[in-house]
Amino acid sequence: MELLIKGSTELNKMFMALQRTASGLRRDFGEVENLQQSLRGARDFVQKASQRIEESILSDLRLVRPAAGLLTSNVSLSGDGRDEFVLALSGASNFVRANPHFAISLALRSNDETKIALVYSPIDERLYYAEAGMGTYVYSAFHSARVRVSNLVNPDDLMIAYNTDNIVSSFGDVRSTGCPALDLAWVASGKLDAFVSRPLDFAEIAAGDLLVREAGGKIEMGADLIATNGKVEL
Repeated sequence: MELLIKGSTELNKMFMALQRTASGLRRDFGEVENLQQSLRGARDFVQKASQRIEESILSDLRLVRPAAGLLTSNVSLSGDGRDEFVLALSGASNFVRANPHFAISLALRSNDETKIALVYSPIDERLYYAEAGMGTYVYSAFHSARVRVSNLVNPDDLMIAYNTDNIVSSFGDVRSTGCPALDLAWVASGKLDAFVSRPLDFAEIAAGDLLVREAGGKIEMGADLIATNGKVEL
């Protein structure tokens, strides 16, 4: 097997599964753009698209680890009790409005630890990925590059993304993007200095958690989810 990205054969097989699924998702996105006069129709369509992601990728993932379970926002399939794939469509509300800022989040966990993480933006075909102990990378236009969290600490210089009902910040620049998986990937790659969110479905953040930690960042999951470059105190 010819490896597309730096990493294990399993990582590359998972990426290939994402690519196949994403091609259908891009077609779905084109249909959503034609449904904007009916928001309810668009929501129903995106919900069905999300279900198709789960169905289409499952057979591919079974080839990676046949005995693994599957956890999504909608489905939990038991496996061998050791390995589990965790899958989510992050930014679905953006997808509904034909906003291209959404991503597929996919993680492989073994014995309750995330070993492989991928966050893939189907529209611009950009992949953020990591394997435990190997660092975090971004892949685009057939090129992989290692990424790391930012080193900014001055409050006036910081850019922080929020996924909360009330944003109160004394920091420099605030964003709310609507796609937590990409927010975590952007913390990992230094595009954001921190991300603060209300509690989220684990399926949506499992991959991003490893991306941040492998890039040198820090993530805490308490009353709020807080991911930072490890230098910022929120």
